[in-house]
Amino acid sequence: MTASVAHKILPTQLTVYDYPCCGHPIQPEPLVLLHGWGSDSRIWQTVRPELTRHLHVLEIDLPGFGQSLALEQDGLDDYLEAINAVLPPRCTLLGWSLGGMLATRLVSRYPERFNSLITIASNGCFVQQTDWLCAMPAQTFSEFFTLFQQQPTLCLKRFHGLQCRGDKFERQLLKTLRETFDSFSDAAGNNSWQRGLALLSEMDNREHLQSLKVRGLHIYGDADRLVPVSVAREVESLSRGQQVEVLENTAHVPQLSCPEQLVSRICHFLQEGRYHLDKQRVADSFSRAASSYDSVARLQRKVGQTLLDFMPAQLMSDQFKLGQRKPTQVVDLGCGTGYFTELLANKYPSAELAGIDLAQGMLDFARTEHTVAAAWLRGDAENLPLADNSVDLIFSNLAFQWCEQLPVLASEIARVLKPGGVLAFTSLGHKTLFELRDCWAEVDDYVHVNHFLNTVDWRDVFIEVGMDFQHFEASSCVFAYRDLRHLTGELKGLGAHNVNMGQNRGLTGREHIRKLVSAYEQFRNPQGELPATWEVIYGVARCHV
Repeated sequence: MTASVAHKILPTQLTVYDYPCCGHPIQPEPLVLLHGWGSDSRIWQTVRPELTRHLHVLEIDLPGFGQSLALEQDGLDDYLEAINAVLPPRCTLLGWSLGGMLATRLVSRYPERFNSLITIASNGCFVQQTDWLCAMPAQTFSEFFTLFQQQPTLCLKRFHGLQCRGDKFERQLLKTLRETFDSFSDAAGNNSWQRGLALLSEMDNREHLQSLKVRGLHIYGDADRLVPVSVAREVESLSRGQQVEVLENTAHVPQLSCPEQLVSRICHFLQEGRYHLDKQRVADSFSRAASSYDSVARLQRKVGQTLLDFMPAQLMSDQFKLGQRKPTQVVDLGCGTGYFTELLANKYPSAELAGIDLAQGMLDFARTEHTVAAAWLRGDAENLPLADNSVDLIFSNLAFQWCEQLPVLASEIARVLKPGGVLAFTSLGHKTLFELRDCWAEVDDYVHVNHFLNTVDWRDVFIEVGMDFQHFEASSCVFAYRDLRHLTGELKGLGAHNVNMGQNRGLTGREHIRKLVSAYEQFRNPQGELPATWEVIYGVARCHV
C-alpha cells in the first residue's frame, strides 16, 4: 500500500495513513476511516481516489490488523482509547462493520470531537439478542468463531464469500477480497483477531445510537448476509435525528461494489452537515443575547408587526364552518423577550396565552420584563410541550429558521392545533445575508453564515400535513450599515450569529477579516452604506377541519 504519509506512532498505538484532498475540500476537517474485522485499511483502496477528490482522508489500522501492533490490554475501552489517541482534534468518523460499531462508541463518548458519524454495514448488535433479532444468530456466530480458531484460512475464505453474496458484482468482489487479503497463516494465533471477533459479539450499541448528539448517516446494503437490511428500520426508529440509507443490489462491502454511489451519498451528507445547527448552542446564544435583543431587533419588530396585522381576529367555530369564535388558546412560539406575547395579549384579551422558547435566558427575561399573564415554557418547536388538538392559534415570528427537520416541525404544529386552528409564522429564505455569505466564500471554506431554506420548502411542508394557506408571500428587506462591524455587531446582539457545525472553532485571523472587509466593499451603495438583505417569508395557514 502506498500513501502520501504512512507512519507508525508508538508501539502501543496505531498506524495511520494520510491522504490529503487532491481537489476542493467540502469541509476542512478530515474524514477518518475505520475498517472492519478480517481486513485492514486496504479495504478502502477502491473508494479512496473518489473520496480524496473531496476530502482529506485518514485511515487507521485497528489493533493487530494491517500494520498496527496488538494492544497489551485489549478491552473495549483500550480499543477506544487507542483509536482516540491518534485522531485529529476534530473530524468526521466513518466506520465499516466492526469499525462502525467502534466509531459509534467513540462518537457517543466524545461528541465534542466529531462533526459527523457515518457507519457502513454496522449493526446495533452484531449477534442476536432476545429483543434484537435483526442480527446474526448466536449459534451461527459461535460456529464461525470455533471454525476461525481451528481452520482460519477456510473460515476467512467463507467470510469473504458471505461479504459478497447477493451483490450485483459478487464474483468480482470475491476475487478482489481474496487477492487483497490472502495471507492469514498466523491469523488464528493472533489474539487481536480473536479479540476483534469477541468485540463483535459483546458490543451492544443500541443505547449509544439512541442518545447520539452528533448527526449521523448509517448505510446498509439490501443484499447483506452479515447485517440484515431490516436493521436499517430499527436504527432509524432508535433515533429520528439519524439518517439511514439503503443501497440496492449491494452486499456487505459497498466501498468495493459501488464506490462512486457511496461517495456521492457521503459527500451529500457532509455538505448538508456544514449547515447543521447545534440546538444547544442556539439556545445558549439567544440566552446570552436576552438583555441586548430588543435594542437591535428592528427587523424582528417590523416583520412581526406585519405578521400580526395578517392574523384573523376570529376563527372558524367548528368542523362545519358555522359562525366565528375568538381563539381561547394562543401560543407565541419562539417568544424571545416576550415583546409580541404582550401584543398578542392585547389582540386576544380573553385567550389563555403561552410563550414558548428554546432559550431559558429569553424566558427569564420575558417573565421579568412583562406583566402579561402568560405561561412561559421552555420547549423546542420540533418537540412541543403541548397536548394534541389543544391550541387555537400559533404565532411564530422569525423562529422557524432555527428548525432543520421541517417535516417534524410541520407535524408538531399540525398535532397541537385544533381543527380549524391557525398558524401565523415568519421565517427567513435562502437569499438572506447573501452578501455576507458570498464574501466569506472568497476568504475560506468554513461556514460563517447560517443556512436558510428555499421559500417553496416552507409552503410545501405545511400543505403536506393538511394545512391550507390563506396568505403566503416572500419579500426582501434591505437594511443599511455603516460598515461590516456594524452588521456583525447587530447579529451578535440578536444572538443570531453563526452556530453551524461547519464553522471555524478557532479565532479568525486579521488577514481573513481584512479580505472579508475588502470583499464586502463591492456592495457599498452610492449613499456610502453597506446593505444586508433579509428574505422574509410570511405564512398564515389553517388546519383542516
